[in-house]
This record gives sequence, C-alpha cells and structure tokens, in this order.
Amino acid sequence: MAARAADPRDPHRIKLLQGGQELFPALVAAMDRARSEVRLETYIFDFKGDAAQVAEALIRAALRGVTTWVVVDGVGTPDLPQPWRERFRASGVQWQVYAPLGALGLLIPSRWRRLHRKLCVIDGRLAFCGGINILDDHHDPHHGPLAQPRLDFAVRAAGALVLQAQEATAQLWWRMQSVQEMRAHDLPHAFSTLRTGGLTLPWRRGSELGVEEAQGHRVQRAALVLRDNLLHRGRIERAYHRAIAGATQEVIIANAYFLPGRRLRKALIHAARRGVKVRLLLQGRYEYFMQFHAARPVYGPLLAAGIEIHEYTVSFLHAKVAVIDAATPHSWATVGSSNLDPLSLLLAREANVVVHDAAFSQDLRARLVDAMAHGSRHVDAQDYAQRPLLQRVKERVALGLMRLALFLTGKRY
Repeated sequence: MAARAADPRDPHRIKLLQGGQELFPALVAAMDRARSEVRLETYIFDFKGDAAQVAEALIRAALRGVTTWVVVDGVGTPDLPQPWRERFRASGVQWQVYAPLGALGLLIPSRWRRLHRKLCVIDGRLAFCGGINILDDHHDPHHGPLAQPRLDFAVRAAGALVLQAQEATAQLWWRMQSVQEMRAHDLPHAFSTLRTGGLTLPWRRGSELGVEEAQGHRVQRAALVLRDNLLHRGRIERAYHRAIAGATQEVIIANAYFLPGRRLRKALIHAARRGVKVRLLLQGRYEYFMQFHAARPVYGPLLAAGIEIHEYTVSFLHAKVAVIDAATPHSWATVGSSNLDPLSLLLAREANVVVHDAAFSQDLRARLVDAMAHGSRHVDAQDYAQRPLLQRVKERVALGLMRLALFLTGKRY
C-alpha cells in the first residue's frame, strides 16, 4: 500500500512520559510486541543502567525476525562498545552512525549539523518522540552519577502522526545507506536504495489497536513537526512563534539550552507586555561552558519585561517542552528534541510533537509548575543586575564563541 499523507486532524492517542523511568518500560513493552519492524533514532545511546533494557529489547526483537534499524549520532554516540557491537551483529540489529566525525572532528563547520531528534516507530502503529536519549536518568556521560533524575519528557503516540514518523525515519535510513553505497562506488545499488526510501513506503497498520495504542489520552489534533537542513528549516521555530503570538493567558517554556533569536525574544516580551503570564524553566546546573553561560545575557530584557525565569537545580534539565493557555479551548503544547538555541534551530535534525488538547496540556503544565516550585530557584532581577564581573566576562566570552560558530557556518540568528 502506498503511503498516504497524514492528516493532523485525525484523532490520536497521546501519552506523556517523564524521564527514562517512564519511557524505557513503554519502549521495551512495544518492542517486545513488535511484529514486523522497529526504527529507532537517538542522539545518545548509552548502555549503562536502565538504558541497557532498550538494547536488550532490540536484540530480542531482531532474534524473533523483526527488522530492527538503529541510527545514532556520531557526536552523541561515537562508539558502540565491542560486546554490544558483537551482540547486535549476531542478533541482526542493523546499526548506522549519522555523520561520523572523522579525523578533524568538529573543526569542520559542516559537521556541526547533527542528528538530535529522538524517534522510535514500531510496526507503523506506534511512535515515540521527545527529548529523552537512551541514557539512564541517574547517569551523565560527563558528570557521572546523579543524585536526582534529569528532567525530560517524551510522548507515546498512536494515530496519523505515526506515519509521518515512519516516513521520516525510513527516508533517513535509506539515504544514509545510499550515501555509503555511493562512496563504495556501487552507484546502481545506491540509486535503487534511494528510490526504496522514497514516498512509496508500505504503511503496516492492523485493523485493531494493540495494548499500547489503546492507552493514552484521545486527542483530536496533533502533528509531528520536523526540522532539517533541506525542506523543513524553520518549522519548529515558526510553530513556537504562532503559538506565542496567539497566547492570551499563559506561556510556560522548559528548555535545556535556551538562547532564542531576536524574533523569538521579542515574541515573548510582547506576550508579557500584553498581560500574558510568561514563565521560563531553564538550566540551573553547569553542564557545558558555551550553552550555560551564553544563555545568561538574554535574561536582562526578559526580566525587565516581567517574564519569570526559574533555573532547575536539583538535577540536569534536559526538557524541550512548552505549554500555552493550557485550560482554554485553544491550548497548545509541544514535546520534542529541539532546544531554543541556534544549534537546534539552525543546524540539527529535530522532531517535536505538537498537541492541541486541554487535558494533555494541563498534565504537562502541572509537571512543569511542580518542577518550578520544588526543584528550581527563581531568578531575581536585582540579583541578576548585580552579578559578579567574572560571571559577566564568562557570559560575553561564551556568547562570542556562539556568534563565531554561527559566522563560520554562514548562518544568521
């Protein structure tokens, strides 16, 4: 059957998942019921702690004869541990690395275009999308054990948007495969492979919903919004702009790496000035120099406009979510992989799910409000204005490095 265009008005069943503690069991259960194929994309695939459950489920699926594809990013997951490499090969799990760095690594600006989206599609019936890597909630690859789990979200979805996710993951896989074959000078096979990855993919969908598909809240409107460097360069950013421009009561954004461009900052400031309550939940713990310090200079104009800023401190914030006017008929929420910074909005492949549903929005809002109340510190405008000189210097250096990086890529932000 030829793939058909997904209608964002089709009813969906969407379930909000918080952290790997909720996502991984749902992924494993779905993989253990897979009948034909599993497609998984992630920036980081780590094999410590609870993350190993997903790896084991992939192996079980492949051993049952389920076609199993995994794509990881060459920066987030540069190496597959040898024991797992052998187990994946023996079981039939197919594994590809997106844009391996090579000898010069990130010194080449074109290699800053990364696969940052986190998608999983099972049998064309069920999709997972969000910001959660295959990484144990209590483990950080750079900082070691975490006393509290990182804060992050994903969704499990059944409905028309699953087809969008299936097409996106299938096309990326076959394009990567065709590039490998071209480099091996197998041009006839490469072009055949590329055609196979086009828009004539089969959509495997049964007549009845399975256990996972029947769970979750039924919503009328939801869509998968992708960002890439070809046809969908600005879709996620435009979705934020439209939603903020239409806000009448409240905007809550939780974002790990927050450095919005001028237009998005103006949209937030204008919303606050017309009486909308705007609250931001941002990273409060040091993780990376550039991302941590470059965000701070934008606080000033936002605080001056009356926007509340809360920095999450009990663990690392990794969420990339927002909810607008949760209790109204025009509620809007998004859960995905895209930060509001130039690396996500200008360079990376990203995927967000947008949901128009009051019950879903209120669920997400409640979790974010709880995180602001019990896991964060409120940024006081006066304290911000009096921050130490050394801190200001670090901020300017980090922001300068970010601007230099954008200049080298030829991007404007």
